[in-house]
Amino acid sequence: MPDAVAAEGAARPAAVDAPEPPGGGRSRGPHADGSRAVEADPSSAVDVDRLSAVADAVLYEGYLLYPYRRSSPKNRVRWQFGVVLPRDWVERDGPVTPGVSGAADSWYQRTECLVRVRRPDAAVTVRVRFLHQQRKQVQQAGPDGAYHPVDSLRTADGTAHLTFDEAVPREAHFTVAVDDLLRREHTAGFGAAAGQDTEPLPSGAGRVVRRREEVRGRTTLTAERLGPDLVRLRVRTENAAAFPDPAAPREEALRRALVATHTLIGGTGVEFVSLIDPPAQLAEPARGCRNAFTFPVLGGASADAPEGGGGLGPALLSSPILLPDRPQVAPESPGDLHDAAEIDEILTLRTMLLTDAEKAEARATDPRAADILDRVEALPTEVFARLHGAIRSLAPATPDASDTVDPSDAMDPSDALDASDAEAPVAPRIPAAHDLPAAPEGPGAAERPAWWQELGGDGLSPTTDTVLVDGVRVGGGSRVRLRPRRGADAQDMFLAGRTARVAGVFHDVEGGVHLAVTVDDDPAAELHTWYGRFHYFRPDELVPLEPSRPPAPSPET
Repeated sequence: MPDAVAAEGAARPAAVDAPEPPGGGRSRGPHADGSRAVEADPSSAVDVDRLSAVADAVLYEGYLLYPYRRSSPKNRVRWQFGVVLPRDWVERDGPVTPGVSGAADSWYQRTECLVRVRRPDAAVTVRVRFLHQQRKQVQQAGPDGAYHPVDSLRTADGTAHLTFDEAVPREAHFTVAVDDLLRREHTAGFGAAAGQDTEPLPSGAGRVVRRREEVRGRTTLTAERLGPDLVRLRVRTENAAAFPDPAAPREEALRRALVATHTLIGGTGVEFVSLIDPPAQLAEPARGCRNAFTFPVLGGASADAPEGGGGLGPALLSSPILLPDRPQVAPESPGDLHDAAEIDEILTLRTMLLTDAEKAEARATDPRAADILDRVEALPTEVFARLHGAIRSLAPATPDASDTVDPSDAMDPSDALDASDAEAPVAPRIPAAHDLPAAPEGPGAAERPAWWQELGGDGLSPTTDTVLVDGVRVGGGSRVRLRPRRGADAQDMFLAGRTARVAGVFHDVEGGVHLAVTVDDDPAAELHTWYGRFHYFRPDELVPLEPSRPPAPSPET
């Protein structure tokens, strides 16, 4: 991952007030508050480090989006995930409503998880990570020697400099023995002081000033024993900064916010229980965990779960972005593009195709954008080729004799081997027609090979093919009402009950049928149709609004 943006001399990440844990992995006596410091063992550090790449992706998700230019509208609305703001500002209109969504502004995050305690001297290590916003202000030198803020400035060497908001990564960490947590809660404060860094521009044209406001946070750990070796751990991180003007706009409150806040938890002699897929006997206490504005998932290597279920692991990442257990960054990815929901290959290609002027603006916007451009432009061919795709789920195939046929039955007779040849190989059995979905309807469908055979897509015509929906033949031009199935994508659920017009009938490689539609009251429907951008629904998610549509004539007739 690219290094964090920070001007030379910027304040370093602040540690919590708890002292560094001593070596040896055992308690070395109490702190002033009575708690004991315990160092996590090396294997735990490795497990947490494995999550660091994912945590870095969470830290910078949405930080700057393609085309990485300040002028792009999507880069004018930023800081959307894990934003922990001063409480005075967030609750100016009333208390926040707790939920797991990390896209909602709040003044705290709460992580609750289940911990299996495997040793008497078990301890947990918590790392709270966030971005500290800083304002990069370009200033032009005046004739009188004074500096004046400007939106942009081009120096004599042709380099452009743009005013923009950056961020500095921060981290607070501490380790506490589980026995101490079971006796009483542990609270630690952390933060970073206000600061300013100045960078002169060439030939005395001006300067770049980076300013940071003070940020303060507070993390509280508590533990509750649920069984002989089972503990519920709660980690609550709050913004502890005062904010004198609750009526101020969000961009001002962000100066004192913890941005992209997330928590890494590891430890010594502990294992964490998945809240997504807990062992069977832990399902009930897992449901009792209450998380707010963040959600914990397992990291590290899988551990055996004798109770059933796959849900034990050595480390945990509590993220404002919902993730699966054991998330990882694809090994083919050469670096962060700040948009993990997009495809690296597509973003890389699009970035390569930026004009020289667009690239110049991106470089002037933010050093991380310049890093992305440098990496993309220097990408070796073999690394770029790996971005095209990967298969990770193949397993050795061991077909038995009943699943094979003579090759003369599976291939063109002119290419088949002599069936009398005792050494002739056998080919895997091709599924019988009754094992497969029905062939599509429409002109020429009877002569069309099934989708799983070579040339199976020949003759498909999305605009003329039809499919039966509740006994009504539906195809291009049909009007329907949208009825997304339970559990459908949230974007589809927003369209429930709306009327739409079918643009085409499409078939995927697994034999599924999907109907492309444009929503009737979408003001951009005509534009979407022009460049082929549609919503896709299965036949059982549509209600026909018109009688059967007769099959369209074949294009050849």
